[in-house]
Amino acid sequence: MKQYISPDNSKTFSEKAPQVQELINTTLYILDTFGIPLDATPRRLERMAIAFLASGDIKKIADFKKAKDLNSGYALKTRDIIIYVNKHFGENISSGSYDDIRRKDLKLLTIAEVVLQSSPNSATNDSTRGYSINPTYAELIRNFGSKDWKKMVFDKLKNIEPLSKKLKREREIAKVNVTLPSGGELTFSAGEHNDLQKAIIEDFLPRYGHGAEVLYVGDTSDKYLYLEKEKLEELNFFEISHEELPDVIAYSKKKNWLYLIEAVHSTGPISELRLIQLKKLTKDCKADIVYVTAFLNRPKFRQFMTDIAWETEVWIADNPDHLVHFNGDKFLGPYKPE
Repeated sequence: MKQYISPDNSKTFSEKAPQVQELINTTLYILDTFGIPLDATPRRLERMAIAFLASGDIKKIADFKKAKDLNSGYALKTRDIIIYVNKHFGENISSGSYDDIRRKDLKLLTIAEVVLQSSPNSATNDSTRGYSINPTYAELIRNFGSKDWKKMVFDKLKNIEPLSKKLKREREIAKVNVTLPSGGELTFSAGEHNDLQKAIIEDFLPRYGHGAEVLYVGDTSDKYLYLEKEKLEELNFFEISHEELPDVIAYSKKKNWLYLIEAVHSTGPISELRLIQLKKLTKDCKADIVYVTAFLNRPKFRQFMTDIAWETEVWIADNPDHLVHFNGDKFLGPYKPE
């Protein structure tokens, strides 16, 4: 059976008795089979598993066969769950953390209705509300270990869409498609930061990139969404795994310019300190560096304007045909319209 948590990746888990460790990993296997998403930290998974066990009065693996559910009249309030897991699973959770049980430990389980509330129509902060395993799932838990158990789960739950599948579908729907200057396509997760990166690639680079090729883009959910590692190495760019990577990197072979572009939604303009860092990191680069801070709109630009470093450029997505030059006298002179 898969080890979802090990003593190597969780200090609290390593301090538990071996039989408790086995119980937690077995519980996570059951929840995984039920379609509960388990893409969380080991500690978060550990907390979810023991809160689930408390909701069914399960202290050891043998107790799966007699798991309690809402129909049995068993339900624990959040404070009682803390007492239960502290007593039976070697925890030391503060009694004042009862709200974390509802908002974090049981959140996915109640959304998926694997765990039910004893009084679902009561106020969110009702201290008398209890939690217990859904009888449909409790029946499957009581049969855990039997022959063809996974098939039994499939047959029982075939008309219930797993939460993991539902969330994956929603994430897929909430995507931003981006067309690269080369004609290729990327898919970003949704969000204003990634909307701005889309504008940088589709609007900024065609205007000011001199035929630039995108060599790196980081997504909020995937740091290395797009990476041309070999081409960056040819330019003597700094170590790709470095934490100081800007949001977008593009290279114009025509100008031998490397664009380092920060997409600013809430933090991260190219400030004087950031400029020093980037110059130090690119000191061996074969290309000339163009530093650009991009914003979605003027109000956002005004918010960070005093932080912008000299000798850098600013581009604002809702005014795509203009640049703001923080470049001293480089562009000083009369403007002559064509």
